[in-house]
Amino acid sequence: MDKLKVTSSLIFIISVAGIVYALLFNPPSWVVYGISIIFIPAGILSFGLIVMARGPKDDEDDKTREPFIGY
Repeated sequence: MDKLKVTSSLIFIISVAGIVYALLFNPPSWVVYGISIIFIPAGILSFGLIVMARGPKDDEDDKTREPFIGY
């Protein structure tokens, strides 16, 4: 789980850096298209994975109080 969080964070940082580069430094249009096709979906996906890896605090408390006993 920790490996997933680190990898997702790294991909998110790279995505944000690429998007900021495209916004600030005015590269050619084909570079901007490439950045938008690759980095925007990768940033959204990695942000979702970071949120999912963290999980809500309430679930952790419920898991420790009541163990799963089956169906």
